[in-house]
Amino acid sequence: MAQDSAQQAPTTAPAAPARALLPLILPALVVGVVSSLLFVGVSVAAEKLQGVLWQNLPDALGIGRYSVLWMFVMLTATGIAVGLVVWKVPGHAGPDPATMGLNAPALPPVVLPGLLLAAALMLAGGPSLGPENPIIAVNVGLAVWLGRRFISGLPGGLWVALAEAATLGALFGTPVAAALVISESLAGKPIKGLLWDNLFAPLAAAAAGALTTDLVHHATFDLHLPPIGRTDGGDVLAAIVVASVGALLGMCAVYAFPYLHSAFQQLRHPMLMLPVGGLVLGALGALGGPLTLFKGLDQIAELARDPEGWSAGQFATMTVVKLAALAVAASCGFRGGRIFPAVFVGTALGLCAHALVSGVQPAVGVAAGVLGMLLAITRQGWVSLFTAAVLVASPTTLALLCIASLPAWLLVTGRPQMQLHDDGSPVH
Repeated sequence: MAQDSAQQAPTTAPAAPARALLPLILPALVVGVVSSLLFVGVSVAAEKLQGVLWQNLPDALGIGRYSVLWMFVMLTATGIAVGLVVWKVPGHAGPDPATMGLNAPALPPVVLPGLLLAAALMLAGGPSLGPENPIIAVNVGLAVWLGRRFISGLPGGLWVALAEAATLGALFGTPVAAALVISESLAGKPIKGLLWDNLFAPLAAAAAGALTTDLVHHATFDLHLPPIGRTDGGDVLAAIVVASVGALLGMCAVYAFPYLHSAFQQLRHPMLMLPVGGLVLGALGALGGPLTLFKGLDQIAELARDPEGWSAGQFATMTVVKLAALAVAASCGFRGGRIFPAVFVGTALGLCAHALVSGVQPAVGVAAGVLGMLLAITRQGWVSLFTAAVLVASPTTLALLCIASLPAWLLVTGRPQMQLHDDGSPVH
């Protein structure tokens, strides 16, 4: 009987030998460095162009920087510029961004220059999207194309995993984010060998990407908020409530997303959809102020420098306006990702909670708000926890976030995502 039980017991998948993993190190490191340099290059170029468009040009014309007039002009002009790229450049800047998530398809090389140009123009022009989706897509396309040409023995799926991991490492400045995303994507999929065998090469690519970004760009996510003191029941309650409110607010945008997308699709042409989207974003920018423009990372740092500098009403306005701007920008055709602007929305929500209830510590409110918002927008549990935790850089916060993630996850799981199928129906 015992022998039969032993024979029926599940066996552990055999580990990959070291000789099978060693040849993957060099390709992983190359992909990591190149992916990071491309991300940094696009980011720096967009920042330079942003300075010209939003500072030098209005100064030369005698128009106030970030004035209402200039917001309308620049965001509409950005819609026209990106619309021209989508219309005329070979490849049309890739597929409809509303249908794309972090897991990018391997796009053909002809698409990549237009996608990169559209993303750079978007980042400089002010729409509320981040660089992650288009940069991942470009890096994946380059890695698959070049990898198959020069190292044909490796499977195409490996190049995709390396490029995705490398770009996530470069974006977040640490390979941990990439490891968490890949681990989550592998859940439920048949894999050969141990989990860490499958993570070995992507983790090397992510580490190379993160180190390269740190060496040449020195980006950080830590907001340097006032440190969290000794936690008590009030902090636990605050984290649960703020994360749940963030999740519910994010789901409002998720449910509105297919309707907004359908409305813009009725215009049928990128030279109508994108300029009209830019015009709507200009109106939202006029309502929410200049802090609600762009991808949001520099803006959350400004909010965190003075958590008491705005009223609860102002924080609430920025929260709602930024979330609306994210939904509009993502649905009208601008090429960009949703994580970074969602971080701004969660930050503003957390600081609004602090302004309403002084007992809510800023770091607790921000971390919980970002967690709930990212869970709704991305449906990536590990990325949501990780991003919320690194913003406040406190081990104590991680325990609060793990507790707060439970009710927030119950509010979002099984519901539509902020991503559409090709036919316009929501992804579940």
